[in-house]
Amino acid sequence: MSSLTRAFSSTLGRKLIMSMTGLFLCLFLIIHVVGNLQLFRADAGKAFNEYSYFMTHFLPIKIVSYLLYLSIILHAVYALIITVNNNKARPVGYAKVDGAANSSWNSRNMGVLGTILLIFIVVHMGNFWFQYKFGDMPYTQYETSLSDPTQVNITQLPLDGTKRVHSEFVDVERGVQVVVLKDLYRIVQLSFKQWWYVALYVISMIALAFHLYHGFQSGFQTLGWDHRKYKPLIDGIGLWLFSIIIPALFALMPLYIYFFN
Repeated sequence: MSSLTRAFSSTLGRKLIMSMTGLFLCLFLIIHVVGNLQLFRADAGKAFNEYSYFMTHFLPIKIVSYLLYLSIILHAVYALIITVNNNKARPVGYAKVDGAANSSWNSRNMGVLGTILLIFIVVHMGNFWFQYKFGDMPYTQYETSLSDPTQVNITQLPLDGTKRVHSEFVDVERGVQVVVLKDLYRIVQLSFKQWWYVALYVISMIALAFHLYHGFQSGFQTLGWDHRKYKPLIDGIGLWLFSIIIPALFALMPLYIYFFN
């Protein structure tokens, strides 16, 4: 076994991998929530569908997406290994008495919170990512007037077996810009009209809030970036951005579509 392999299989090495992958996933959440805010636009999903196309076809984003998938897998696997090893090394009495007294509820239940999030990620990617990449997706055609961009004619194309692809062109004769897009927005709408999926989404976002509140600060601590000069800033970002704002915005999306769209 090489020294590098031994380093990353040690307890400290596993925690470093957890920290690096966790902080990378935090950065992704910022990008993801900003893109998903397009769901709130009253444009029949045009902005959201354009965002979805960009995220799956722009080469640098595609490369980063593979790092994202790897990070999710590594984060989940190493979290499981660390949890199992901690449970083996810690006496039951210590975990119930001293452990509860000296650690937060978040840190003691990171395994439970992580399991909820892992189940959510599998369901979420199956419903949206897998469907978008490999499913029989609906398409929608948007015709925007060149003289008045606020005038948009929307046509939902039927699932009739016709082979469709993304296209964008200007019809000079009619004076419109035509864009044909995979309509992931329509899939999202159908999913968020199911009460159980909305409930799963909201519960998962609550779990995400608690998970990030401990995980964001813990990641900086493990990497040694928790100097007392910067710790208040790290704690503030962890609380307000990652534990409140981002989970709340994600939770509002299914609620908005279920009740108002």
